[in-house]
Amino acid sequence: MSFADKVSNKAQEMLGKGKEKTGAATDNERLEAEGATDRTEANTKQAGEHVKDAGRDVRDAFKG
Repeated sequence: MSFADKVSNKAQEMLGKGKEKTGAATDNERLEAEGATDRTEANTKQAGEHVKDAGRDVRDAFKG
């Protein structure tokens, strides 16, 4: 996973958490749900990147 992808995914996750907390504090269900969606999306992207990294590690182990 590239550094830029990591930063982007983490930023999206943090933004989602912020939206969730703001929505909960202001009793705005739409904003809270939007934040949860953003956070879930970022976590899914991160998981996919971790799988790709693991695949590369396995490939490199067999090359070496």
